[in-house]
Amino acid sequence: MTLGAAYAKARFLGSTSTFSHYRKKIAVANLFQKYGFPSSLINSFLSRNPSLLHSPLHQLHQSLTTLFSLRIPQNDFVSLLTTHPSLLHQSFHQTLQSRLPHLQTRFPTLSHSTLVNLLLSSAKLHLDPLQLSPKLNVLKTNFAFSDATVASVLEGFPDVVVTSETEIASVIDFLAGFGIPRDEIDQVVRSFPRVLALGVEHRLRPLFREIKELGFSNREMRGEISRDPRILGMELGEFTRCLRLLESLRCREAIKERVLGSGLMRACFEVKLRVDCLCGYGLTRRDALKIIWNEPRVICYEVADIERKVEFLVQRMKCGVECLAEVPKYLGVNFEKQIVGRYSVVECLRGKGAIGFEVGLKDLVMPSRLRFYNLYVKPYPECEKIYGRFSGCGVQVKMKHPAGLWKLFKPQKFTERDEDVKNVRSFMESLV
Repeated sequence: MTLGAAYAKARFLGSTSTFSHYRKKIAVANLFQKYGFPSSLINSFLSRNPSLLHSPLHQLHQSLTTLFSLRIPQNDFVSLLTTHPSLLHQSFHQTLQSRLPHLQTRFPTLSHSTLVNLLLSSAKLHLDPLQLSPKLNVLKTNFAFSDATVASVLEGFPDVVVTSETEIASVIDFLAGFGIPRDEIDQVVRSFPRVLALGVEHRLRPLFREIKELGFSNREMRGEISRDPRILGMELGEFTRCLRLLESLRCREAIKERVLGSGLMRACFEVKLRVDCLCGYGLTRRDALKIIWNEPRVICYEVADIERKVEFLVQRMKCGVECLAEVPKYLGVNFEKQIVGRYSVVECLRGKGAIGFEVGLKDLVMPSRLRFYNLYVKPYPECEKIYGRFSGCGVQVKMKHPAGLWKLFKPQKFTERDEDVKNVRSFMESLV
């Protein structure tokens, strides 16, 4: 065989391999989409788990069919697969088929997603899931946890099966010694299962000491713990940083009243939640704190609203998260009115070729509503319906008073008598 023929054959085999790999990827993607996996997540999921492309297609189909038959809610199903792709491995599929019926018999009150988490934890720790029954009985008998709390712990902190009873008892005794009633401790553990993983001497006691040194009373702390136990998960020093940020805010008094409306301690925790939210999208804690300090209205919005704004910024507007450090006002304005409406106008003008320059995030958010209307909407009547306000189309001006109310304030008209006319006439003649 000549060198040219060998090269042509190798090239043909390489192209055939590439084509078959591409066909396999399409087949796997279609399979995941068939079971409700969002198409927007499939490519990234397969790129993070290339071993799935080397698995037989019928094996993946069997694993997905078995998991889907458990009737796990769609969002939980996608979250489980994204977080634990080992669910689709053949070894786990065999364990699931052999052990799941026994677990369902022993723990009839646990949901299917909780049982799957239990199987994952036992596989990670190289334990037989059927040997976990004594540990779960300890949670119910020794610590008097309800069935709902045990299910929540297994789902949120499955490593509890290898946590010693002494560590769990120390956390419960510490909370009880702080003045939290026993029934509320059950609710605390149910809402925040990872509290059982926090050491008393290394995390909980120093955290309580830090909060007390900042001037908060035990009563305030107990109230906030009962309201949202996630406050126990704050890192050491984090509460102090949040408090210093709130004390140094420079904003209108109305905004400060909204921020502190539920108390200073709650406001500190709200800052922490929003910092964690922004850091989850790739920002550093320093940048997240700076954004909140420059735009305190972020604290007034729910975390879900902030997530929606950031996802719109990244996925729809194709901007980097770093832009928030330059334009923090983006997170402090109304999403529907000042973000979606303005971006729709700009996209409409771009499609018509009416804008010959780049409209950045700052140009989109910073102008007032009237100024943006005069710049981008008023010269183009087709954009007035998109923008809504100031257009005069479909906007009904609400009257301040009901129709006909002016008649009630009309002065009473008195009838004129002939005698009154004579008296006035005689008075005027006397003046002449």
